[in-house]
Amino acid sequence: MAARFSGVLQLTDLDDFITPSQECVQPVKVEKKRGASLAKIRIEDDGSYFQVDSQDGGRQKLERAKITLDDCLACSGCITSAESVLVAQQSHQELRKVLHHNQNSSVQRVVVVSISPQSRASLAAHFGMSSSDAGRRLTSFFKNLGVHYVFDTSFSRVFSLLESQREFIRRFHRKEEDQKALPMLSSACPGWICYAEKTHGDFILPYISTTRSPQQMMGSLVKNHLAGEQGLTPQNIYHVTVMPCYDKKLEASRPDFYLAEADTREVDCVITSGEVMKMFEEEGVSLKDVDPAPLDKMFSCVCEDEFLGHAGSGSGGYLHHVYTHAARQLFGVDVKELTYKTLKNKDFQEVTLEKDGTVLLRFAVTNGFRNIQNLVQKLKRGKSPYHFVEVMACPSGCLNGGGQLKAPAERAGKELLQQVEELYRAVPVTAPEVDARAAQLYETWLRGVGEERARQLLHTEYHAVEKTTNSLNIKW
Repeated sequence: MAARFSGVLQLTDLDDFITPSQECVQPVKVEKKRGASLAKIRIEDDGSYFQVDSQDGGRQKLERAKITLDDCLACSGCITSAESVLVAQQSHQELRKVLHHNQNSSVQRVVVVSISPQSRASLAAHFGMSSSDAGRRLTSFFKNLGVHYVFDTSFSRVFSLLESQREFIRRFHRKEEDQKALPMLSSACPGWICYAEKTHGDFILPYISTTRSPQQMMGSLVKNHLAGEQGLTPQNIYHVTVMPCYDKKLEASRPDFYLAEADTREVDCVITSGEVMKMFEEEGVSLKDVDPAPLDKMFSCVCEDEFLGHAGSGSGGYLHHVYTHAARQLFGVDVKELTYKTLKNKDFQEVTLEKDGTVLLRFAVTNGFRNIQNLVQKLKRGKSPYHFVEVMACPSGCLNGGGQLKAPAERAGKELLQQVEELYRAVPVTAPEVDARAAQLYETWLRGVGEERARQLLHTEYHAVEKTTNSLNIKW
């Protein structure tokens, strides 16, 4: 059962899975009094928590504290378990409410949908079509519902890759005076970020890249640049992303991505590939029956009417692009093809650049929390040999995210995943350095590479969360 969910489920030897009948709640902290005897916690059949005094047997009922989106550890159990517990403001029904309001009000919001290439590949596999064909039909489907723009987050990923490359070079140059400059750990996976903040805090956070994920890059583009170009306030735009992962809902809800002056989030709503499928079912249509529409090219990575992608892993290719850029910039080596060495399992691979027997660069990809924990322990022991690690919470990475379409009962999950990977990789690739539109935006919107405006709009920061544990409760 757990294999259906994000790898974040397996944080320890315990099973963190939450069944559909359970609520995501914990007993609140009860302060111990000096000299007081120890108490035990008893859970009644109805789920009530009682503190039982070990001496007189007296019982005190504990209040229950609901976990909010900001408190969640991103285990995905309370989200993907039969999809029975959904985040109220992060669902396709919220998108429908905005579209319905637009149809019945003179005051409208501009609705933007940004679709990830991983979600597009998942839907393409389900309906038996190419990724580009699925993208054109998705554009038509959403616009028929009243959406104004449909973008592709491969375009915003260009900024994530470029900023990751530049950040790595800066970190490499300061590695002698800053012990936590390297290894640089990728930051595109919100499940990994949430785990790092709430489990390892100040120790691990300095290693993590400050570069925003493609979702939040697109949030900045839409609510900042597009709003300005269209003469709108950020609040006049309702921005929805389609993602392969429920943890992206958590990412969009982070306070760091809330525009206080405009009183709006950069990404208002996140829906998964599976939730898009629900929308098809509610409309009574199949994606095959939708006529294709021209692609919106303003914020999309396209050539004519075909989508473009990036080399490397199905999670964005961060290792590939940072590695080739670093080899060229730091050592003058033009890497044509990467050779991956599989270590303990296929979800932990490394790439090494050597010259005259000396290791110049050693990079790794690690997917799934078992591998992530091994990486963190190596860092704590000072045994990590890597300069950069692409970190993803889900086994097999984003193409296997918890929000992707599931294989029907008669079909093996591995077979479906292989098809999704093939469709994803069938898209022609392009290098982020040659994207003319992105280069233009660096000069106009961001006012130059490396400027303060770029740091504000394309980077973020992380926050260690104090964790206290005692015999009475666990509180994040």
